[in-house]
Amino acid sequence: MRKIIGGAFVSLDGVMQAPGGPEEDQTGGFAYGGWLASIFDEGLGNQVDTLFGKPFDLLLGRKTYEIFAAHWPFVPEEDEIGAIFRGNRKYVLSRGGVDLSWQGSERLANLDDLARIRDGEGPNLVIQGSSTLYPQLLERGLIDRLVIMTAPVLLGQGKRLFGEGTPAGSWRLLEHRVTVNGMAMGTYEPAGPIETGSFAMDEPSMQELARREKWKAEA
Repeated sequence: MRKIIGGAFVSLDGVMQAPGGPEEDQTGGFAYGGWLASIFDEGLGNQVDTLFGKPFDLLLGRKTYEIFAAHWPFVPEEDEIGAIFRGNRKYVLSRGGVDLSWQGSERLANLDDLARIRDGEGPNLVIQGSSTLYPQLLERGLIDRLVIMTAPVLLGQGKRLFGEGTPAGSWRLLEHRVTVNGMAMGTYEPAGPIETGSFAMDEPSMQELARREKWKAEA
């Protein structure tokens, strides 16, 4: 079975929109396109090389696919990542309305189609961008690993990695590194449901009991 790996550049407040350039994605009036460029360093480059170092196919949402298809086929032949992407299979999770003229592209109509691809033979699938994919893939248990590369910036607006509909769950940290420019890079795998506990006193104070009742009434 193949693995689905989410590789995401995010800000401290979880925004992943348009890290690569001002014109990449201005949806919602996003004003900080290209926020990653000034922070990119050798350590982050090594992490990207690790993510793309083995054979893989791309898994993209429609909008990220359109961004990639308008850029990567046209970079110089010697561009290493461009060459990798040209040779990859590109799976686009979309209900329709997508131009698949980029060589090696295939539309997946729904999560059942994706599950069949994941359960088949072939290299792992790597997600780039595609913020809308994460909640639904996590809900179906279709993400096997997360590589989150967090930049030391607060953006305050924009599309977030874990948007509305993201399910609860525990994740196990496999690796963590910090670059000279402050990029915190963590690799995680699913670790089951959330386990809860309590630091409360065995016998709550009268004030605590009153607070609980007050908050229940306000809920």
